[in-house]
Parts: sequence; C-alpha cells; structure tokens
Amino acid sequence: MNSGPVKIYSPEDTTRLRYIAGIVLGDILGLDWEVTTDKRKLGKHPVINYSSENISGSFKICPGSLLFEKGILPQQITISEWKGLPVFFQTSSDSDMPFDVFAASFYLVSRYEEYLEYSPDMYGRFPCSGSIAFKNGFLGKPVIDLWAKEISKTLLKRFPTLVFKRNEYKALMTIDTDQAFAYLGKNIFRSVAGFFYDKNTIPVSIGDKYRIISKEEKDPFDVFDYMLENIETDSTDTRFFFPVGDRSKYDKNPSWKYEEYRNLIRKINTKYQVGLHPSFVAGGDGSLINYEADRLRIILGENIRISRFHYIRLNMPRSYKNILSAGISEDYSMGYPEEPGFRAGIARPYFFYNVCDDKLTNLKIIPFQVMDGTLYDYKKLDPEGAKEVILKMINETKKVGGLFVSIWHNTSLLDNEERRGWREVFEFLIKNQKA
Repeated sequence: MNSGPVKIYSPEDTTRLRYIAGIVLGDILGLDWEVTTDKRKLGKHPVINYSSENISGSFKICPGSLLFEKGILPQQITISEWKGLPVFFQTSSDSDMPFDVFAASFYLVSRYEEYLEYSPDMYGRFPCSGSIAFKNGFLGKPVIDLWAKEISKTLLKRFPTLVFKRNEYKALMTIDTDQAFAYLGKNIFRSVAGFFYDKNTIPVSIGDKYRIISKEEKDPFDVFDYMLENIETDSTDTRFFFPVGDRSKYDKNPSWKYEEYRNLIRKINTKYQVGLHPSFVAGGDGSLINYEADRLRIILGENIRISRFHYIRLNMPRSYKNILSAGISEDYSMGYPEEPGFRAGIARPYFFYNVCDDKLTNLKIIPFQVMDGTLYDYKKLDPEGAKEVILKMINETKKVGGLFVSIWHNTSLLDNEERRGWREVFEFLIKNQKA
C-alpha cells in the first residue's frame, strides 16, 4: 500500500526546488510529492530531508545554495565519481547522497551554464566544448535519469511502500527540410549558376537542369517519397520542420509563396505533424519568428505549435522567450550540432524554466540525441562509424526508458554515390530504434 505523497522538508520553498522535484520525483520516478517548511506537517509520510538538519527516518540530501539563490551567479563545479556516475555539488558526509542531486539536476536541465559568460562559436551558439558534460566526458549519458534511478533504489530501502513508475522507451524521428528542392522555386539563372558549386546535388547537365526546372524531371533534393516509404513501413513516429523565412547566406529554402513548396508542406501535414524551422536570421531576431510562424500558418490553415531553430541556433533564454511569444508550445532544438549526446543531461521531454525570471513556462522542450550532419560533417564518420554512434545513443536512452530523438535532412539522403551509404544509416536507425 502506498504511504501517500513524499514530503520534501526544506528551510525554503522555492520555485527552483519545486521545478526540479517535479522532474526528478514526478516525471521520472512517478511519485506524488509536496514541499513543506514545517516539520510538524511531515506526519508518517516518506520524507526527503533537503536541509542541514537531522530528521529521524528521513532520506537526507544536504543542499547547496543553488536552489535558494536568485538570478545567475558563477558556480564552483568539481566533478567526482559515485557508483560509476559523475557527480558535482558535493555535500557533507552525513548526507544519504554525496552530492546535491537536486541542484546538479537543475544546473544541467535548466542549462544554467548557458546563462553565464561564454565564448560563442562562429554562429553565435553556446559551444558543446564549453559544457561541463563534454569537458568531463559524460555528454553521452543521461545522468539526471541515472541519478534518479539511484535515488529510487535508496528510497525503496528506506520506504518499502513506495511505488515507482516504469518508464517506457520510445523513439521519434524529426526531419529538417532546409532545402526542399535543389532547383525548383529558384530563379532559373541563379539555379543554373548554382550547378557549379552545390556539393549536395547530383551532377547533371545544364539541359537536364532545365528539364528539372520545367518539371519534366524530378528535382534531386525531392527524396520525400523514399523517406515516407521507409517511415511508413515501420510506423515511425515523425515530425517535419519547414523553413519559410526569406533567403540569406544561411537560408536556402524556396519562397514560402512558391506553390510547389506549399503543396509539399500540405502533403506532409496530412500524415505527420509539421512545425516551423525558424530561419538563421530569425534565430537572432525574435520579431521575425512571428512573421515566419504566420506564413506557415497561412500555408497550413492552422496554428503552429512546434519548432526547431535552423543551425540549432539556440540562445538561453532569449530563443525560448521568442518562440513562446509566437505561440509555439514545443521546441526540438535542445542538442548540440557538434556532438551526439544529452545536452541537458536528460533523456525525456521537460518544461522550460527561465532562470533569469525564476519562472516555469508552458514551453515543452524535446531534446534530441543525434543528428545526421553531426556524424558526417562535424565528426567526419563513415556510415559504419555513424551506425555505432547511433546504436550507443539508442542503448543509453533505452536504459532509462527515455525518448530517443534523431534529426535527419532530406539532403542527407540523396540518390547519389556520396549519400547512398547514408540511406543505409537512415534505414539502420529506423530498424534499430524500435522499442
């Protein structure tokens, strides 16, 4: 018989503590919980003592200061090992855990380090190399989920009546269509000129290119039939993200007014959820996200609820505040373009907490673990090496019953010699990501 909600005793009831308790105890472990600052209200409930005091029979976590602070302050991070896991925010010896698991989890999942000063990369992004997870070799593990599993083991010994949730592994494929077409929807002279330097396209003669533009032949970037056939054969849960911003140095999509492009977006939307792929420029100018969301809304005739930033151009907390103002309720940008792994230290969706305002929002963040471009552009892996990395990420996610999310681009799956091996990787992932 369950003994009721877990009581968290703390000298202060803060929004930060409630937020991370909701993720660790609620979302991951499936426990009911309450925070109290009054020891008289503990009763006979299981108690997590989040204080420096001693409470008989409780599970004690000696807290650091992070969850009781306001604003953003530099943090002293020292990594040590406990039960084969990296830990930080170490605590006193009379604690049942050697570190403040709530503070460490909050630091990672809130992306606290991305609010501090850092040297951005050439695209203005927080670099993976600047993260404590990468620096200390645990980017490839969902440590928050693994820490929660250790909490559950100790809690169960202390409070045998507790019942924990069984988390079920799931997989989700997401597809960014940065360039739906190589030549269609472009100025014919610019399209012909592009033939001489576009590395992704299949080599064709200028005459063949004219036939593509006149729709006598299929555009080489139009591999959607191939993608859909594989996705549908294995009933793969999938989301598509389409850009509708204006062209720029980093934005090569067709005009949002081009009817062939509109028809493609509508066709995909009849079978799969479609979201906004905010342009590179919009990633640095929030006012443009509203315009781009309105464009996609006009094409589809419905509100736009999901998004992922082009180039993963994510800046905390500005990017999330901008998409919230555009009516977006889910974002899929939480991951690194340079490395596979768990950017937020967690293998499941969670809600965005704005550390600047110390406020929980209703924006759901769906982290991804691996992207095609990471494997062949950044890591320079061949298809066999890519398969090994993908399998490792799948297995790490399965261990904790998390959500495995991958990113693909139609331009990774062209029917040419350079990309044919990546079609094998695509099909490998679909087969191996199953529960």
